[in-house]
Amino acid sequence: QVQLVESGGGLVQAGGSLRLSCTASGRAFSGNAVGWFRQAPGKEREFVQAISGSGSSTISADSVKGRFTISRDNAKNTVYLQMDSLKPDDTAIYYCAARNEWSASRYEIRYGYWGQGTQVIVSS
Repeated sequence: QVQLVESGGGLVQAGGSLRLSCTASGRAFSGNAVGWFRQAPGKEREFVQAISGSGSSTISADSVKGRFTISRDNAKNTVYLQMDSLKPDDTAIYYCAARNEWSASRYEIRYGYWGQGTQVIVSS
């Protein structure tokens, strides 16, 4: 009973930055851990970063550690993904997902609610 909408995707040159937003509607989701996943053409969807319901803990894929930062503002029902030092390999559709648990997870099977995704294209 929560709907998620991603925004903030676009085209950026390598080395640039984007900030993605995932906004929930239908109900507050402060009790829900939220994860970001991405899927490039011809590749399996992969985990990016996730954050606990309170925002007190985060987990990250090694490929984006130090470049991406996940955060949340529960008063705004929004989770953010700040992406810096973008690389062409970051090109993908980015999805946010929520689960009915407080703790973050890197496994997409744990998430029951998904947004429609937002496209990120990083040019060389």
